Amino acid sequence: MSTTPQATTPPRKILVLGATSGIAEATCRIWAFQGASLFLVARNAEKLAAVAADLKTRGASYVDTAVADLDDTDQHPALLAHAVNSLTGMDIAYLAHGVLGDQTEAERDFNTAAQILHTNFVAPVSLLTWLANFCVQRRAGTLAVISSVAGDRGRKSNYLYGSSKAGLSAFLGGLRNRVDREGVTVLTIKPGPVKTAMTANMPKSEKFADVDSVAESIVSAIDKRKDILYVPFQWQPIMFIIRNIPERIFKKLNL
Repeated sequence: MSTTPQATTPPRKILVLGATSGIAEATCRIWAFQGASLFLVARNAEKLAAVAADLKTRGASYVDTAVADLDDTDQHPALLAHAVNSLTGMDIAYLAHGVLGDQTEAERDFNTAAQILHTNFVAPVSLLTWLANFCVQRRAGTLAVISSVAGDRGRKSNYLYGSSKAGLSAFLGGLRNRVDREGVTVLTIKPGPVKTAMTANMPKSEKFADVDSVAESIVSAIDKRKDILYVPFQWQPIMFIIRNIPERIFKKLNL
């Protein structure tokens, strides 16, 4: 039997922001099985501890956590520096931070609207600015960010959420154009409705996409260094049609 050491691939170092969201947790389970090193950030300490413990049992080679309110942009530089130091580097940053918000309340109260925009757009822009600069300095890394198909066209049922995601998608497109030549990948993830705790009370939620299938698609898109992922895949042609409905017709639809 040969005693020559076998070459092994070191575990990937992955930062997960919004780690207790349903999609993020399902994605992390796949990475844990692959033996990745994970740094998890979320607001709820109890849920975060439970997710971290589960990922350790599933095979993650390293798990560390930080409890943080990601809406607090002033704390981002110190938080992200701590995460990178804990991982001793970073191969992937995965942003799953966001809220659906209350559309009806946001129509009545600007403060509610502003909070949705802050959580879904302003806070991610702050995080991504730091992370992109870190990756550019090293000419490597992947930034994978959950946006939404809702950002492809504003609809009366969720236009506050949709506009926040539209802004995020536009930002990611510009960021990709800036950093791709520096060896950095930016993946815009556009899920349709997914069956998670966040969507459990929505009408027809039982018909939403399976979260584990969505997670598998996300991991595959990251591995293939894709730019944009519609998930499930049928949302790409669906949103193409919706984007191209003439405005004179679209404004009369109940969407």
